[in-house]
Amino acid sequence: MSDPSTTSANDVTVPDGNTWNERIIAEFRANAGYVSWSSEAEFAAGRPIPPWMPGFDEHFDERGMPLILVHNIGAKSGRERINPLFFQPVDNGWAVFGTHGGSPRDPAWYRNLMANPRVTIEVGTETVSAVARLAQGGEREQIWAREVALVPKFAEFEATAGRQVPVVVLERVDG
Repeated sequence: MSDPSTTSANDVTVPDGNTWNERIIAEFRANAGYVSWSSEAEFAAGRPIPPWMPGFDEHFDERGMPLILVHNIGAKSGRERINPLFFQPVDNGWAVFGTHGGSPRDPAWYRNLMANPRVTIEVGTETVSAVARLAQGGEREQIWAREVALVPKFAEFEATAGRQVPVVVLERVDG
């Protein structure tokens, strides 16, 4: 009987996304919000944290890169999801980016946030409530420009996708 957490393609067993996300989430929680970069082999096998990318070396240390865990409700399923995401601190919250690795489609988490904007965020060792909203106009352009300056690969993702990458602001909610 095959392991339900894996799929086989050309005799290569690759863990499914949920198994990888569980590993990323566990690593995030064990390391106060930091996750190590994937090796080229891990990334090729489907680990969702990419190999080191230019631009990150100046901003992150040997602990890896900081991520944010966004707990959201599935737009179709109604079930809780947890998505590890790149983020940028903004005012009273965090911005996240729907690059989907350059896919022409928005990521599922983006659709979930637009349908159900009340979320819980894990950042570092803190857990907070937040509300998601789409950044637009000048606000979006300012946040996006800062992110592309930090991670030039994101501009490539947007060009490849042929769509404007959504920038979602997760604003902290008191209480």
